[in-house]
Amino acid sequence: MSGFLPQAVILLFLIVLLGFFNEKVTKFPYEISLMLYSVVIGAGVLIFVSVLSDTPVRKMLENLQVFNLEELLMEGVLCFMLFAGSCHMRLLDFKKHARPITLLSIVATLLGAIFYGVLFYAGASLLGLPFTFPVCLMFGSITAPTDPIAATSILKKFNLPKDISFIMEGESLFNDGVGVALFVCFSGMVTMQENGSFLAVMGKELFGAVLVGVLVTAVCFPIFALTGEGNRRIFVSLLAVSLAYVLCEHFGFSGAIASVVCGILFSALRNHREQKGKPIDLQEFDTFWEILDNLLNSILYVIMGLTFVHILQMPQVLLISCFAIIFNLIGRSSSVGLATLFAGKLPNGYDKLSFIKLLTYGGLRGGLSIALAMSTREMVGTETYNIILGSTYAIVFFTTVVQGMTMKQVYQRIEKKISEG
Repeated sequence: MSGFLPQAVILLFLIVLLGFFNEKVTKFPYEISLMLYSVVIGAGVLIFVSVLSDTPVRKMLENLQVFNLEELLMEGVLCFMLFAGSCHMRLLDFKKHARPITLLSIVATLLGAIFYGVLFYAGASLLGLPFTFPVCLMFGSITAPTDPIAATSILKKFNLPKDISFIMEGESLFNDGVGVALFVCFSGMVTMQENGSFLAVMGKELFGAVLVGVLVTAVCFPIFALTGEGNRRIFVSLLAVSLAYVLCEHFGFSGAIASVVCGILFSALRNHREQKGKPIDLQEFDTFWEILDNLLNSILYVIMGLTFVHILQMPQVLLISCFAIIFNLIGRSSSVGLATLFAGKLPNGYDKLSFIKLLTYGGLRGGLSIALAMSTREMVGTETYNIILGSTYAIVFFTTVVQGMTMKQVYQRIEKKISEG
């Protein structure tokens, strides 16, 4: 069984079945339940396949776990997921919290990649792994960016204070471009290519993407605002984000950042019209993007869960993954801590220590990290690639399932301390 439609049927069947079971029985956060149960199903399929002979049933089950996740993310759904997460952002709130969001999305991401790279290089040296320092820095850039999809879809369910929640969402949306730029810079060191200095890469990845996002929005939004058809507004938004992403891919900019820029500008222009007394009826638009965002998130988590079992079969991956998870927590807390020192007064009565604890534990990872890890296949040897991919999967799984499921308890303890203080 191969092709798009059979795989789509399998994915939709799992999304419906697992979602319904979780709704009626376990009642976990939705995204966590999809990944967790998909891992269990993937393990069961792997065990069942191992005892079958070469039959059509075996081939069908093997195809169940053959999804090109990198292609799906980087060339399919990532731009739409990022647009959906940012098209409802409150620009006035961003202006209010520009300083902490900028520090966290740029400074903390850079420091996190460096800290993680140094820690993993030390660990790899102790274990005798064939990792050079540039490879470890590249690995750090893969795991440093927090995932906007996971952050906005999981953390908002815990009734975080409005301003703190916005800062966390803003960081996770804007640090993708920084992470991609760091990845390009450090992967250039690995492959001994002349990719330019960090500032040059940042200029190309980040500012080029911003320019594309602004120009595409300037062309598309007037049609969006002037048309009287709700369906056409949806089509225009789809055109804007996909066109921005394709142009960035052609010119070598960050398509992820361009998608976010389009979403923010659509939201800002929409709010501007409302303030001028010229509101647009966007009920269909909002409903469409909420449904699409939920569907794409569901597909992402199911595929990641199904493919996770294959990663566990790689040599030494379990031991190395434990080191990777610990180093990730240390690198995240250290980088956020240093960036927070310069963030000024924090909202909602949060002191710096409580803020650092919340952002460290709320630093979930997701599809972008997996896609970047997969793109290292041609840069490093098979053993190094397997370690990078396996460790990245472990970090994504741990932050999404373990941290995601216990985030509410951590937040409640932090809130209790703040209220008592």
